Amino acid sequence: MIGNLYRLWPHPRLLIRLVALTSIQAVLQGLLLGCLVPILRALLQPMPDFAQVTPWLIAGAVGLAVYWVLNVIATPVGFAASMELAAQLRHHLMRHVATLPLGWFTGDRKGRLARAITADCGHAATMTVTIGAPAITCTLVPATIFAVTLFVDWRMALLFALIAPLSFFALRRSSRIAAAAEIELEAAATEIAGRAIELGQAQPVLRAARQSAGSARMRAALDEHRATYRRGLGRSLVPDLAFTGVVMAGFVAVLCLGAKLLLDGEVPVAENVALLVLAVRFLEPLGTLSELVGALRAMDNAVARLRSILSTPPLPQAEDATRQIATAEIEFADVNFAYSETPALRAVSFRCEPGTMTALVGPSGSGKTTVIRLIARFFDVADGAVRVGGIDVRAIDQAALMDDVAIIFQDVYLFDDTIEQNLRLAKPDATEDELAAAAQDARLDEVIRRLPAGWATRVGEGGAQLSGGERQRVSIARAFLKRARIVLIDEASSSLDPENEAAVSQAIAQLASDPRRTVVVIAHRPATLDRADQAIALRDGAVAEIGSPEQLRRSGGAFAMLYRQYEQARGWRIGSNRPAAASFNPLKPEADQP
Repeated sequence: MIGNLYRLWPHPRLLIRLVALTSIQAVLQGLLLGCLVPILRALLQPMPDFAQVTPWLIAGAVGLAVYWVLNVIATPVGFAASMELAAQLRHHLMRHVATLPLGWFTGDRKGRLARAITADCGHAATMTVTIGAPAITCTLVPATIFAVTLFVDWRMALLFALIAPLSFFALRRSSRIAAAAEIELEAAATEIAGRAIELGQAQPVLRAARQSAGSARMRAALDEHRATYRRGLGRSLVPDLAFTGVVMAGFVAVLCLGAKLLLDGEVPVAENVALLVLAVRFLEPLGTLSELVGALRAMDNAVARLRSILSTPPLPQAEDATRQIATAEIEFADVNFAYSETPALRAVSFRCEPGTMTALVGPSGSGKTTVIRLIARFFDVADGAVRVGGIDVRAIDQAALMDDVAIIFQDVYLFDDTIEQNLRLAKPDATEDELAAAAQDARLDEVIRRLPAGWATRVGEGGAQLSGGERQRVSIARAFLKRARIVLIDEASSSLDPENEAAVSQAIAQLASDPRRTVVVIAHRPATLDRADQAIALRDGAVAEIGSPEQLRRSGGAFAMLYRQYEQARGWRIGSNRPAAASFNPLKPEADQP
């Protein structure tokens, strides 16, 4: 346990102080109990020898004073350690996460990270003090008493030596079951947390369905948590009783041995009384361990979850990584990439010149988003190379690469702050003129003018107070403000109303007008495709066609078919007498359409 904690924290000095103080207190407690032997031996004689007992009483008093001082010192150290260790761990975790590939941040991993930072860090730090320190005491006090007893009577010490491994064997079995039960209970609690968030977010839907008190999934999660808790208690019952039985049997054995030694006259009454007191203090901490084992395993599981994140290898970084990119040219050279064992790209090669906009088209799953991710180095390719400015992205300093790359996602996330502060994420020291220019180029100025608070308008959590198109304009304005030479756009204009679609399309065209900038956009709308200088049609992870949109439309190939499907989909109307339009399927070849 101590080794895992020591390896977990980057600066464990405070942890070492706490462990040292707790260990000294535990050993001192055992030694103070050992003083009972000479004291009782001197006092229980027919003629008490006070001269003989005085040095031991003085030693005991000094030891007690030292123990009290150490306890006064250890208490604030414990509280300080709890807070400091939690802060250290959170900072250590965030520094490590900042070095991980962006592709690591999937939905489930983001949930794990959030729970690790908010719950596991605090629990691990708190339980280190509230559970770890008593566990050390419950281990070292019996060990010290065993050493003291060995000098008093070897037979009683031998019995202690037999009881201890039997107790720890039973405790180990109990702790394994407690660990498994805690993992299951943690999973059930995580499911409840997810359903609780869902309950809050989906209130309009639930109330419309008259389910405002909770969905069936919420009730199922609560029932499963209750059942998991009951299963854990049932599985722990027998091992816990077995451990308690071992400790109680040990105490009976101590009484029997003490009585035999007393009746046989081998041990005087004074030493026998002292041995019984030592036996009680030897067995009592062992019994307390059974109450701590569940919490210890919970702490170990929290530490294991944290270490699983901290053990994730960071993005490889060459020692001589380039820190400056000459141009914004992008090149894919025979790139192969797969998610696990599923191929995503196969022998993909193309080039995007500065001052151009390249449109990526293709059906779902063709590899468009993967291309975007590889340019930003969310992942590293399996074969081939992705080059920016003629340099393999693996040989470019990650910070330098991201300084020159702006990514506009389909689902834009905004922080619960003002529009201005969300924009300043791209350039914290931007002047008001630079902010105004970026907003104008992104057509965000129209949105700001009609908002009552203007730049000071708070956007809400995730940007919920703005529409999807307005959030996209904020994201594009960030790209303008950042002056990134490479802009990657992932379906920015999909699912927008005509007004926002036109504004976003104009903003994208404005981005591409800079001769130093390279724009790569995943495009579905004909308006965006028509503005592209180059189009790349992907199918099943391979390049099907490359050329200008005009050339590819005339070729009658994959791009032309997709373009016509986009045009037809844009012309759909809701009506009662249009069965042909309703049955059109853009995923089927045009010849098979009704």
